[in-house]
Amino acid sequence: MAAAILVASVAIVAGCSPTGAPDSDSPVPNADAPLVAFYGDSYTLGTGASDLTVRWSTQISLDRGWREFNPSVNGLGFINNRRSFADDDLPALIIAQQPDIVFVTMGLNDNFSFDRAAPQIEQQIDLDLERLTSALPDARFVVVEPFWYTAERPVSLDIISAWVRVAAERYGADYIAGASDWIAGNDGLMAADGLHPNDEGYALMTRLMDEALVELGL
Repeated sequence: MAAAILVASVAIVAGCSPTGAPDSDSPVPNADAPLVAFYGDSYTLGTGASDLTVRWSTQISLDRGWREFNPSVNGLGFINNRRSFADDDLPALIIAQQPDIVFVTMGLNDNFSFDRAAPQIEQQIDLDLERLTSALPDARFVVVEPFWYTAERPVSLDIISAWVRVAAERYGADYIAGASDWIAGNDGLMAADGLHPNDEGYALMTRLMDEALVELGL
């Protein structure tokens, strides 16, 4: 299953740029607007959507007038495929941007490494959040429960989610619970690959993320 997700994730959402900026015909936020960075995997990159502007991160940013920096990577986890992208250190890229708000939406792909690397996953969750919050003391952090896609929930999903929540609390980040259930098990919300959200899936993720952010005052 892990191999299938990695292979299927090679396709990048249409219109994607290295910084995750909207296409040229999309609204452009004010230059003084808050800069918001997204640290995530394919579900934050927008794989499976018909266009970059459909993904939840861009819709949330456009609705709030935020400037979006989204270097998310297909197949990435706190440890999963981390070595594959050693030259593309996402936390370093995010820190260099000095964003006002940082979203962390990681953990889905680590389920496929859990049996062989559970201690390393728990450790890396803490290391990533410590690194980011220490380097960006003035930024607001929003940590999201790992997304999921099938009705069947591996035991590892709840364990990893608990580790993510504990680390978020430890480093003073806001935490959004329940995201693993948002589209899980709904085939009508999945793209043709059966692994990633389609436009309807991203629309639902956008709506639920918006509701959660309103509760947080964002």
